[in-house]
Amino acid sequence: MKNSIILLCLTLLVSCKETSKDAQEPQREETTEQKTKSVEPAKKKPLSPHTSAMAMVGDAHIHIDYSSPGVRKRIIFGGLLPYDTVWQAGAHMATWMETNKDLTIDGKELKAGKYGFFVIPNQEEWTIIFNTNWNQHGKDEYDEKDDVLRFKVTPKISEEIQEHLEYKVTNTTDDSGTISLSWEKVLVEFPFEVK
Repeated sequence: MKNSIILLCLTLLVSCKETSKDAQEPQREETTEQKTKSVEPAKKKPLSPHTSAMAMVGDAHIHIDYSSPGVRKRIIFGGLLPYDTVWQAGAHMATWMETNKDLTIDGKELKAGKYGFFVIPNQEEWTIIFNTNWNQHGKDEYDEKDDVLRFKVTPKISEEIQEHLEYKVTNTTDDSGTISLSWEKVLVEFPFEVK
């Protein structure tokens, strides 16, 4: 009986020591600093994201590739972009358009191919330009002698701001459509027909 009591006391003593040892060990919770390090930093959105506009019009595939700058509370046309100066119609690399079929634009033929798309903005009218040098940074290598098509359009002015430059290719009939660009308060569009 005496041995049983001693054994019971020893068991209780060991058990109490284990419990107090557990109680003394600090909990291993992540600190705020550790939590911050383990979460990947959010990637910054580009100010002028690369994007495209595409459509099938009849059997023509029209593809416009551009970088889309934001207004960011700036005056764009007549401010950031001076009037009567060639602009690459986007940010960074020149905007380009590709068509797999010949098109008629402003009564003139645009052969199937890939073209740099440039504009000359103005308050009264814009000059639209298709140029053979489609692969260039901005307008660094723009040369008027490489133009294959030039024509003028009248801009439409809106009260609402289009924050990011946006191109659209829209079907109007089975073999015709419109190409438009809008940014800030300006919309410029022109029709085309598939030959």
